Amino acid sequence: MLRNLAHASGAGESARQVCRDRRSFVAGSALLAAMAGGLLLSNLHAQELSRLELLTQIDAVVAQAMADGPIAGVSIGVRQGGETIVAKGYGFADLENDVKATEHTVYRIGSITKQFTATAVMLLVEDGELSLDDELTTFLPDYPANDNTVTVRHLLNHTSGIKSYTGLGPTWREKMTLALSHEELIALFADEPFDFPPGEQYRYNNSGYYLLGVIIEKVTDQSYAEVLRERVWDPLAMLESHYLYNAPIVKHRAAGYKVEAGALLNDDPLSMLLPFSAGALGSSVHDLLTWLQAFHGGRVVSDDSYRQMTTPGTLNNGEALGYGFGVAVGDVEDHPVISHGGGINGFTTYVSYYPDDDIAIVVLCNTPTNTERIARRIARLMLGMPETAVQDLALDAAAMDVYVGEYQLGPLVLRVYLDDRQLMSQATGQPAVRLRAQGDHVFVPTFDDDVRLIFDVADDRAARVILRQGGGEIQGARIGQ
Repeated sequence: MLRNLAHASGAGESARQVCRDRRSFVAGSALLAAMAGGLLLSNLHAQELSRLELLTQIDAVVAQAMADGPIAGVSIGVRQGGETIVAKGYGFADLENDVKATEHTVYRIGSITKQFTATAVMLLVEDGELSLDDELTTFLPDYPANDNTVTVRHLLNHTSGIKSYTGLGPTWREKMTLALSHEELIALFADEPFDFPPGEQYRYNNSGYYLLGVIIEKVTDQSYAEVLRERVWDPLAMLESHYLYNAPIVKHRAAGYKVEAGALLNDDPLSMLLPFSAGALGSSVHDLLTWLQAFHGGRVVSDDSYRQMTTPGTLNNGEALGYGFGVAVGDVEDHPVISHGGGINGFTTYVSYYPDDDIAIVVLCNTPTNTERIARRIARLMLGMPETAVQDLALDAAAMDVYVGEYQLGPLVLRVYLDDRQLMSQATGQPAVRLRAQGDHVFVPTFDDDVRLIFDVADDRAARVILRQGGGEIQGARIGQ
């Protein structure tokens, strides 16, 4: 959007060509200078007005999200063509001490960690220290893979079939505050049955990325944090990025909050040893803008590694995924986007990069909220795209009953049911939301206007559902009858 502003760079040469009489050249040049100066000032004025309008609109997006909250604090960063459009904070990094959020506030970034882990793996591949087709048991020979062949590639694109430890319910919740060693944490899930044979399905998996961190440490004989500091953060001068252990003093660290009965509370404690290479990093808007520009600008990994990381993976049957290595790959109305979100106790985060438009967006929040939606609304402003129009068509009970049932969506079960003549949905561990009918078996949940649930209906019964979110797609079959 900003790159399309008009410039008056060609006005001088055109005016000079009009001054053919040498005797009037000086006068013509003087006139030209005045015209060019006026055009330039006018153009700069228009550009500043456009920037001010854009910043006002971005402020309004954040203000709406905070009003819908409650939200303690949020920091936003937007960059296009190497130019920072906005980098600022809203609300509070620490409510109890009245500390304002800024672009330098350090947040837990949750699963955005995964693109740093994938980057470290690819740097080791480039060094010849490991291969994407190396088996997990090459590095952990005692891992009980049974008859399953799990490769580094399977771990990177969530197709290993290994049980995710954060999906173990009470077993995981009982251990969340404990300082478990690698061996103790891996023991939580190693003996669990595989969800599927490696490569047969995609299922988002924190265990896979935890194991990648262990592999990185075994190959390098360094800690995971040391590898990132030496290979990524220090070369890029990312001084506000850390393995965010609980104990060390970290300048500008944000406190994390949860919402109960509409009120903000300090969130539950979590041992930061446990998220490890799947989600334990912390960073700021300032650093993550630097990261996105460097990573997508060819300054971190080789062109071949970058291509592999940002190309959707495939299942054994050739079906394409919406995920590469540590990043989701999709589009927003024909604008390709490479992105990832994060959610961890007290924090939700989202980063996205639009390669065709050279737009980077960072949203970091110290309260559970839909940061992806905030980022996408900002992207629409940058791209000059209108907000998605959402209908709410009336359906009778018989029409809605076609969709009622349970569907397996990756690691989650999506329950669709009727409540007081409204069609509702609820995924495992998440609040219930109403579904708004768009026609042709398409529904939009009330929590996000850009999410789509598309049901495959035959003989007046939905057999499966497709979830489209953030440019990616997950298919889920009906469970039972």
